[in-house]
Amino acid sequence: MADLATKIKLKDGHEVSLKGWIHRLRKLGDKYFVVLRNSNGLIQVVANGKTVTGKLDVEASISVTGTVKKDERAPGGFELHAEKIEVIGESAPDWPFHRYKSVDMEMDYRHLWLRSSKMQSVFKVRSTVLSAMRSFFEKEGFFEVSPPIFVSAACEGGSTLFDLDYFGGKAYLSQSAQLYLEAFVPSLEKVWALTPSFRAEKSRTRRHLTEYWHLEPEVAWNNHEDNMDLQEKLLKVAMKAVMEERQDVLGDFEDRSEVESWIKDKWPRIRYDDAIDEVKAEFPKIKWGDDLGTEEERYLVNKYGIPVFITHYPRSIKSFYMKVDEENPKVVLNNDLISPHVGEIVGGSEREWKQELLLENISMHKLNPKDYAWYLDLRRYGSIPHSGFGLGTERFLVSILKLEHIRDALAFPRFMNRVYP
Repeated sequence: MADLATKIKLKDGHEVSLKGWIHRLRKLGDKYFVVLRNSNGLIQVVANGKTVTGKLDVEASISVTGTVKKDERAPGGFELHAEKIEVIGESAPDWPFHRYKSVDMEMDYRHLWLRSSKMQSVFKVRSTVLSAMRSFFEKEGFFEVSPPIFVSAACEGGSTLFDLDYFGGKAYLSQSAQLYLEAFVPSLEKVWALTPSFRAEKSRTRRHLTEYWHLEPEVAWNNHEDNMDLQEKLLKVAMKAVMEERQDVLGDFEDRSEVESWIKDKWPRIRYDDAIDEVKAEFPKIKWGDDLGTEEERYLVNKYGIPVFITHYPRSIKSFYMKVDEENPKVVLNNDLISPHVGEIVGGSEREWKQELLLENISMHKLNPKDYAWYLDLRRYGSIPHSGFGLGTERFLVSILKLEHIRDALAFPRFMNRVYP
């Protein structure tokens, strides 16, 4: 976690007033040693009882006035000698994390666990990532748009849809903004959105959520190769921003120096056929037509040590909107981007832009064309080649920070057995 004195450039002898919360508290004799926390980080405050107005407890909010003193023993090398501490909001003495800490406690008291050093550092990195991506899109001439969350049909597949009663009819929570982003393309050409997506997968893995933040661009005239170029460029911009701007908190995570090589090196592009051949050395039962699972993805990224594009998956296991490869109609022009420590973080493709071929795909996937009438209209009136992708924001954070579990990548994670608080 950042040390506050460095962050706001305090110097020995400065007289300052700070506001924040009591992160830790010790009393030795007539002295209080308070670690004050605010959004800039931590600083140790030294006080005696005569300077305190109110009752000091962990997580009480306080206002402190005093003088900065250099002290190598203190966190960050500085401490604040208080002339006055005023308690603004008292804290109950039964702070839950006094007793012990467990994953269940972190989840049950998530609204309070957000104050932990670990979560504060994750949020700062997350903010930097999203800010860098937004700046990238602005510089590249993209328009940010706002697609709907309630939808009338599936984007990725019926088995993972959350359905709900919609005033007597049926609606669904969006799995992806992609189909609606495609509707913006003839108007704005280059668009993107950051929206929540919902997947009703009954999965308990360390990388699955039922609600996650989905960053999705869609680009007119881009082909399959252009699409991968854009993915690599965007994610490297975000990685570089984290490495340059978040050194204040990167020490709270495992050594992340490997990310420097991810930024510098070109990411391999491997066809699905070749990926299957490579993983057979470790997983001999896998065959052409099978999807790559978590273990197979881990094998590949461990082998290469950097993010890897897997391209040209079998048409039969991918979504109806993906463009069929004209040179090999058994595969589609798509990619999964798999990354160390988590696996797939991006799914992208060139879209099938010809009406007759899109109808063929809809039929092959046993979908009802009436559910996609509006989507088919996009092909009837001036359709063009275009591509896009979806990035799982939380999985990206798991990868670049080497987080143990995806629950640590967002504030209030939702799983099949968790929707509180």
